[in-house]
Amino acid sequence: MPWLKRDFAMKIHPTAVIDNKAKLADNVKVGPYAVIGPDVEIGSSTEIGPHSIIDGYTVIGKNCRIFPGACIGTIPQDLKYKGGESYLRIGNDNIIREFVTINPGTHEGSVTSIGDNNLLMAYSHVAHDCRIGSGCVIANVGTLAGHVILEDKVVLGGLAAIHQFTRVGKLSIIGGCSKVVQDIPPFSTCDGHPARVYGLNLLGLKRSNVSIESQRALKKAFKIVFYSGLTLKNSIENIKDSINGFDEVAYLVDFLKTSKRGVCRGADESRPNCGQR
Repeated sequence: MPWLKRDFAMKIHPTAVIDNKAKLADNVKVGPYAVIGPDVEIGSSTEIGPHSIIDGYTVIGKNCRIFPGACIGTIPQDLKYKGGESYLRIGNDNIIREFVTINPGTHEGSVTSIGDNNLLMAYSHVAHDCRIGSGCVIANVGTLAGHVILEDKVVLGGLAAIHQFTRVGKLSIIGGCSKVVQDIPPFSTCDGHPARVYGLNLLGLKRSNVSIESQRALKKAFKIVFYSGLTLKNSIENIKDSINGFDEVAYLVDFLKTSKRGVCRGADESRPNCGQR
């Protein structure tokens, strides 16, 4: 592939359209027919694939790979958007595959943010005002509505969709084609339409070097919350009384207490109060 060197360190294809005001760091590569707007900043060693569009007030960090056809930083798909400056911030070492779409915030000064070391597979969508942590995977056609929070190391299966203002706890995994309308607790495996909690994400816990003792404590906590028949309020009190000294359990309890949309129910339909307030 022929590259045109600019400023010695950057490699820009001659068909790429880059506004003179855009800020590209050293070793940035831009492929054929890519378009980069005036308010874009791109960190060193990031690669922008052919036919990609990077626009808006967008900052992309170092060592990212953006594949052909991605559309990043264009205005939100939100009728409340009335113009003005809203932002998109993308960290380092992210992989953004073909035809991914990522929008900035809706209101003046608002931000969509993505951390480091994430993989966004082909055709996935991150809507306005979302916050994605680090180490997440969004599989093909995974869709986040506005104001969704993905905490660290979340895995979202292909074709799964998450309702606006939903929070997904860290180290959780959501099966493909799931419909997520309530908060997903951390460390959980979820699936279904609507999504249900099926248990602990044991593989994710092991890969993150969570101790066996903490895994056992979490398993006990999950049984109390999702399979005891208790209300969520009573489940939390039960956990406080019976399980102490584990950071992961304390994090789970705090997540459950601060949920604004309600917590995704357990899969056991015979216990209708599981996970409910």
